[in-house]
Amino acid sequence: MTTLTGAPLGPLLDRLFSEAEAAKNPALPEFSREERERLMRSRTGYRELYGRLKDAWLPVSRETGLLLYMLARSNSARVIVEFGTSFGISTLHLAAALRDNGGGRLITSEFEPSKVKRAREHLRQGGLTDLVEIREGDALETLAADLPETIDLLLLDGAKALYPDILSLVECRLRPGALIIADNADHSPDYLKRVREPGGGYFSTPFAEDVELSMRIDG
Repeated sequence: MTTLTGAPLGPLLDRLFSEAEAAKNPALPEFSREERERLMRSRTGYRELYGRLKDAWLPVSRETGLLLYMLARSNSARVIVEFGTSFGISTLHLAAALRDNGGGRLITSEFEPSKVKRAREHLRQGGLTDLVEIREGDALETLAADLPETIDLLLLDGAKALYPDILSLVECRLRPGALIIADNADHSPDYLKRVREPGGGYFSTPFAEDVELSMRIDG
């Protein structure tokens, strides 16, 4: 039995995934496909996009959640940074890995206050509050200072256009062998170009349908 599958976290995650699958966000029909794509790729329009999606769950898939847990366990992560908390489903998977690795610290950032409140409650219910620091506000500011010297794993799952900027904020702290998981990275072509560039300091490959998995090779 692991923290991920045992009580209280296992039943909590089952409930949260079920709620996310059943939820219908009223803001989604307001977007045309073209408008949503434009806002997702905009370095200025992300606040409008995610402000209109403040009630949307936007969770990782069950498979990606399990992948996050497995990757964090396999590289013995003790320090994790996450961009994009939302309601905390990915955060719960990563914090569970820290617990089973013997402890550690997870710093995550979310600029929507109502989502921060929900995520904190889910962490409390999952018994993982002691491992997680949620920084409320724009990640370009909240992750720009007071980070640990060494980071073992980075999850990018916020505004896609900001993936290169967030990577730049933490890059000097990524240890050799650190893992970077970017969800829906196909919406951030600049990020993909950077991590896939030969000699750029990363090994990187698409994983599953919507995840880019990268490893830092030049600290």
